[in-house]
Amino acid sequence: MNYKEEILNKTFGLVMKYGIKSVSMDDISRSIGISKKTIYQYFENKRALIAAVIDDHIEKDEEDIRKITTQSANAIDEIIDIARHLLSFLKVMSPSMIYDTQKYYPKQWEKVESQHFSFFYNIIKTNIERGQREGLYINDINPGIISRLYVKQTLAITDESTFPINEYKRDELYKTLITYHIRGMLTELGRNKAQLEEIK
Repeated sequence: MNYKEEILNKTFGLVMKYGIKSVSMDDISRSIGISKKTIYQYFENKRALIAAVIDDHIEKDEEDIRKITTQSANAIDEIIDIARHLLSFLKVMSPSMIYDTQKYYPKQWEKVESQHFSFFYNIIKTNIERGQREGLYINDINPGIISRLYVKQTLAITDESTFPINEYKRDELYKTLITYHIRGMLTELGRNKAQLEEIK
């Protein structure tokens, strides 16, 4: 692993745990064991570093999810494995992470909304179409509509005004949402195959 990759990985871990605003360049340099001068050889300032961290995460996240879609046995296994992947992210994410990105890095948040959410829309739409072909999901639903609702609902669980962080855990909200999403689509065959209690 080269310095640039290590800087990106360590910074991502820190901002996930503490939030973007709370992490300083001193914190990052100490966590890696290198000087700030070395970090500045790769990134002009903290803003440039955080932008690169977000871009790197989007790229890796999409790659991981593509692997899930190619390796899953059926549509139900696919959506459950995607849910587990997202839960692993939500369990370690600082409550302020999304707020910090929206407020202090609006261009990166715009990219998350325009690119990453569009990616998820297509993943969910394709999953629903696959499940319908496999006889696991009911046919009388519109994959385009349901996938858009899913993406909007996923974003809604991060809304502090609707779900205050001191009352709701993000991972529990998502587990509720994905269970609701899957159960609403299952055929009798799908219900026999689904083991939703495995979403942990």
